[in-house]
Amino acid sequence: MKRLLFSGGSVLDVASGAVARADVVVAGDRVAAVGAGLDGDEAVDCAGQLVVPGFIDCHTHVTLAASRDEPFTLPRSARVLSAVPVLRTLLGLGVTTVRDAWGADAGTRLAVRRGWVEGPDILVSLRQVSTTGGIGDHWSPRLGPVDFFGDPALPDPVFDGADGARAVVRRMVRAGADWIKVAATGSMAAGGGVTDRRITPAEMAALVDEAERQGGRGVMVHAHGARAAEEAARAGARSVEHGVFLDEAAVAAMAEAGTWLVPTLSVTQPRPPGQEADPGAEFEAGDDVEAHAAAHRASVRLAAEAGVRIAMGTDSPVRPHGEALSEIAHLAGPGGLGAAGAFRAATLEAARLLGLADDRGEIAAGKRADLVLLDGEGLDTAGLAGRVRGVWRDGRRVA
Repeated sequence: MKRLLFSGGSVLDVASGAVARADVVVAGDRVAAVGAGLDGDEAVDCAGQLVVPGFIDCHTHVTLAASRDEPFTLPRSARVLSAVPVLRTLLGLGVTTVRDAWGADAGTRLAVRRGWVEGPDILVSLRQVSTTGGIGDHWSPRLGPVDFFGDPALPDPVFDGADGARAVVRRMVRAGADWIKVAATGSMAAGGGVTDRRITPAEMAALVDEAERQGGRGVMVHAHGARAAEEAARAGARSVEHGVFLDEAAVAAMAEAGTWLVPTLSVTQPRPPGQEADPGAEFEAGDDVEAHAAAHRASVRLAAEAGVRIAMGTDSPVRPHGEALSEIAHLAGPGGLGAAGAFRAATLEAARLLGLADDRGEIAAGKRADLVLLDGEGLDTAGLAGRVRGVWRDGRRVA
């Protein structure tokens, strides 16, 4: 088997945050060795550059970029096909694994794994399940049910009661879901209810228990408000998404339960320098955008101080998928993780959340050879996308 040698540069140990001169040898789709003075059959010159693990986005929507803006006019096939350029964009940024937070069906995952489409490895949740009137219940007072996404591959996401919660998990699993996505509060994009608790403790417990029974699947919970996040953690949810308005009780519950926070800071923070600044796209007109942005920053810092584990997620296309790596800068600065902590959230911690840490998330012998070559040997997170000089997924160069 041919051995590919990455030589002459530095390597980031995401577990410790240390950067050191080292070589990396890849054999097939695996890292064979990391150390000094290694050899191989073919070399990649990494002088003046940094090798980091492939990035992992734990909250994105790869099929919603087009249908978000044109829900009434596009045929259903456009939703799936619109993922093709999105997946290519993400791969070019060094994002090698994603958890789709609803919208992509099992066929999208299959297309990547069979090589029909180039892109990151995808874990799917299919739909955003919710109780009647929740943000997964698409309904109009004029038309009644208005489901732009429903087909057999994306089952009905609406349920009520504990028995209904178990049934909706079973519907999603039957259609191929890797994760169960739950909407526990309202949405700022939809116009409010962000501190509501739209899932009862009994319903949440049933969702988590049934997901665990169904192959040990995890539950990811959309929750802006503190009480919904706290209830999700106490029920055993694997991650809280967004968490804009957390408090000490919520983060204490999350830390005790081992629940990750996937903060998606990109949706509330102004764009980094060099990009056009605008208010957080998640918020409806008239909101106090800066107050919400400040609350979100404070929530992430509060969670980190309490020992809550944090993983990267972007919530694209609220911001374009091409801006995905800006989330790392937001975590490093506004989120208070620092550069090393932000890189860890985007790699090893993300892999741990997804249950993939035995396979990826760091550069170590035996792990999957998902590698990104960055210009320069420092951990500066500003303008990270402009530093990407090469991407390898499964040991094969893809960008």
